[in-house]
Amino acid sequence: MGRRRKGRDISGWLVVDKPAGLTSTAVVGKVRWALQARKAGHAGTLDPAATGVLAVALGEATKTVPYVTDALKCYRFTVRFGQATNTDDAEGEIIDTSDTRPSDAGIEAALAVFRGEIMQVPPQFSAVKIEGERAYARAREGEEMEIEARPLWVESLDLVARPDPDHAVLEMVCGKGGYVRAIARDLGEALGCLGHVTELRRTWSGPFDAEDGITVAEIEDLAQTPELDARLLPIEAGLADLPELRATPEGAARLRNGNPGMVLTSDAEYGEEAWASFEGRAVAVGIYRAGELHPSRVFNV
Repeated sequence: MGRRRKGRDISGWLVVDKPAGLTSTAVVGKVRWALQARKAGHAGTLDPAATGVLAVALGEATKTVPYVTDALKCYRFTVRFGQATNTDDAEGEIIDTSDTRPSDAGIEAALAVFRGEIMQVPPQFSAVKIEGERAYARAREGEEMEIEARPLWVESLDLVARPDPDHAVLEMVCGKGGYVRAIARDLGEALGCLGHVTELRRTWSGPFDAEDGITVAEIEDLAQTPELDARLLPIEAGLADLPELRATPEGAARLRNGNPGMVLTSDAEYGEEAWASFEGRAVAVGIYRAGELHPSRVFNV
């Protein structure tokens, strides 16, 4: 029998405003330590140099991570024109330069092709797997890889500021799996001037906003106190983008056992994914069919 992981059976979401310099994994580890939580994970990796929303799920809330990961996210970032780096951000080595600088009108025009359903090639230094190995591990060894383009939905991409000829501040709302560094790289190439990201901040992710986030310094100050527990959001926060169904008492009992359970009518359509609640608490996520929820995930709280 496997060793039982130590810690508290605590469930919920903690929205962290991640600082630059820490990996997403390190932030999750700090949250888990501060709350003495048995189980924790996050909804969407941020590069170490990036800041902003890192939503950390604890306990049963980890079952709702896919719904936050799949949701739209907003990034504000600065592109440095005239330089390409091997990492597509300021952390890497400069590998090419250009004296060309785009006009505001040129940037606006070029952004149009990056909206909607696009195909994007992830950076060489990324976490995508190539023949079972992370691309960044192979890139550190000096290998240059052919990485397949992947589909990405870009809801919006706009120029919001132009501090000087070398820089542009952009804001992008996109779906799952987007690389902001790749947008900067490809935009620079499209404009004939090269480019890389110098600053990146995720301002919101699904239902979570950076303005509501707790800092790592606050987490350390409030570690293992009731005040930190009070900052947790409920499991249901991760289900905000799904329709809610209210279960009957009998339906809730059946759902908790993994069986289809009766729910009251709602805005959910037949065959749509939804979640059921009973007395204000999430019971299960599943597919709605003719007055019943057929569960795929059950919450043991």
